[in-house]
Amino acid sequence: MNEHQASVRVSRRDFLGRSGLGVGGAALLSLLQSEAQGAAPATTDPFQGVLEQPHHRPKARRIISLFMSGGPSQLDLFDYKPLLNERNGQDLPASVRMGQRLTGMSAHQATLPMAGSLFKFAQHGNSRAWVSELLPWTARVMDELCVVRSLHTEAINHDPAITFFQTGAQLAGRPSMGAWLSYGLGSANQNLPAFVVLISKDRIDQPLYARLWGNGFLPSIHQGVQFRSGKDPVLYLANPDGVSSASRRKMLDRLAELHALQYDDLGDPEINARVAQYEMAYRMQTSVPDVVDLSSEPAAMFDLYGPEAREPGTFAANCLLARRLAERDVRFIQLYHPGWDHHGNLPGGIRRQCKDVDRACFALITDLKQRGMLDDTLVVWGGEFGRTNYSQGKLTPTDYGRDHHPRCFTMWLAGGGVKPGFVFGATDEFGYNVVENPVHVHDMQATLLHLLGINHERLTYKFQGRDYRLTDVSGRVVSEFLA
Repeated sequence: MNEHQASVRVSRRDFLGRSGLGVGGAALLSLLQSEAQGAAPATTDPFQGVLEQPHHRPKARRIISLFMSGGPSQLDLFDYKPLLNERNGQDLPASVRMGQRLTGMSAHQATLPMAGSLFKFAQHGNSRAWVSELLPWTARVMDELCVVRSLHTEAINHDPAITFFQTGAQLAGRPSMGAWLSYGLGSANQNLPAFVVLISKDRIDQPLYARLWGNGFLPSIHQGVQFRSGKDPVLYLANPDGVSSASRRKMLDRLAELHALQYDDLGDPEINARVAQYEMAYRMQTSVPDVVDLSSEPAAMFDLYGPEAREPGTFAANCLLARRLAERDVRFIQLYHPGWDHHGNLPGGIRRQCKDVDRACFALITDLKQRGMLDDTLVVWGGEFGRTNYSQGKLTPTDYGRDHHPRCFTMWLAGGGVKPGFVFGATDEFGYNVVENPVHVHDMQATLLHLLGINHERLTYKFQGRDYRLTDVSGRVVSEFLA
């Protein structure tokens, strides 16, 4: 590309950004031209995945990922450790820690006092899985859940740990899991994106970056699309005020000509990717208002999900919206619920978080099962790492905090080909190290792809001379908890 070509490319991109079109308005062009000219659809669908068919028969069609950003305390929710209560306040034995690194937030504490959970635990379901009193609704559906108590990861701080879980690498720039699924399998609904992101409102304890659902080096059509609560669920989707359909059509006709000239000049596939996004955005002008409008849901649904489901942007409302997106065959639906980073005042903070999510998770599992969708919908719940068995800061009879702990944490899965009512893996009696059936983050990623019919070692993309994949150079399918 010569200097003149590069400057033309930038100036045209500036033109798009400054014209106020956005992806929503620009999408009118291609479809309107086809309707006006009676053109046949293109033979190559830009939203078709690179795999002509899955590598093997899939057990799930879609994933709903419930990501508890901040790292929920497994020791206060699912991993019952009575020994911690017995030794509450005693220093963590060096034979248990074995010199493992700590964060800078607790590394300089004079002692590391073990902190037993303030919350009662009981066994539920046929699996007799231990569940905290904080999750009474989740406890009701334990026979549907596969609880994995032996996850471990590499990063000890939030940003690299979340990035690692979402993209398979600690450094930013890699494609997210939803982008990989879109790239591999394509979209199953031509009127909605293959990858949709929902973030709980009013939970801003920890920042979340758009790169977590980005396409990385994959074509940009595979990036996640964030749906927001409020008047405009997708930014720039609606036509701007004061722009008539006729004037807009003329503008888009000229824009199509510019794109064609630019592609002939540069041969950049991203030009065609932008056109494909315009087409999708045009269709979304009708499909998005329909899918986010919860007014058509019967009162029984709001009774199931709880009163918060009537308030757009809450976790409960997003779970109900996730079910509606799943009904429309959106491939990957990513919910983020921040606020789990409890370095102090854990008892108060975790009560709030569990109140946000407990009933809605129960409702989502129940709703999917009632509709016959749980069999081919994989629901995944968990955060980027766990929490320490010792208290960060002062330990009192009614208060404690827990630091980051990548050595072990808990997740649960439901539907989509995993064993229901099953507990996999175990930690030691102190809840500090995995002692049975360890599952690395790359193992979990490989298993999720496998359930959707993808061999994680074969879905690759060549970039800068190297073949990349979601699981990088490691990862195994954890067949033990597959149905």
